[in-house]
Amino acid sequence: MNSPSRRVRRALHHRALRHRATLVVGGAAVLAVAGGALTIGTQPAIGEALGMPTGTASASATAQPALHGTALDRAQAAATISTAKTVLATANDKTDTASLEQHVDALSDYPELSGAALTTRISSTVESTAHVAQASATQDKRDVDAKAAAAAKAAAEQRRAVAAAEAARALAAGNTVAGAKATATSLASSEYGWGADQFQCLDNLWTKESGWDYQAVNANGGATGIPQALPGSKMATIGSDWRTNATTQIKWGLQYISAAYGTPCSAWAHSQANNFY
Repeated sequence: MNSPSRRVRRALHHRALRHRATLVVGGAAVLAVAGGALTIGTQPAIGEALGMPTGTASASATAQPALHGTALDRAQAAATISTAKTVLATANDKTDTASLEQHVDALSDYPELSGAALTTRISSTVESTAHVAQASATQDKRDVDAKAAAAAKAAAEQRRAVAAAEAARALAAGNTVAGAKATATSLASSEYGWGADQFQCLDNLWTKESGWDYQAVNANGGATGIPQALPGSKMATIGSDWRTNATTQIKWGLQYISAAYGTPCSAWAHSQANNFY
């Protein structure tokens, strides 16, 4: 029943989605009246379905005739069909409604039915209506949860993409000569307490060695990177990205200078005297 008319009805009855269970249970409660009688004035839709006059909320409603026996059963059938059609019209598209549609079709003959056959068809239709309403509500929740999960996943992926892009920009900036010198200045001061005089010696040293180029490789011996580590793989003790990250190379180079010479100026003096450090 996924026809255009059903889709229109579904849109009009969107708010009814929250009340499917109430429709079924409420309908049963209204029909199961004490004493086996139902006043038509309390259910105008039923009266209309049976072609009988209906009452109003005024005192005249109490004058309406009561239904008994087969007439009451048929009124119940009409109300059951009405409730079932509302549930069908508002059911989630993924819900299987074929069985309920068959029950409604079978109950549609209620004007010609009576007794046990009518009671059985009403009961089976009510049961099927409740099943479809519950299944549809469950699917609605699954759809909402799936949509929320997809939105959360998309948001997380977006955050990761933004973070990755920012990391790439930071890496590219840090790999420039100016960026590498800024990183070295900061680390020399914060990690080793070396001031501007020592940085000047470091600048002289690494300008001579590599020109502050993180991709520099000495063709004669294979010394690599800004500090010209030999072999370059020594810098892996700081990070696996030593081939592509100037900051990793600088951290290793400062650590090497501190351990081998004490200060950049001592390393620079050695370089001037021996052409290596």
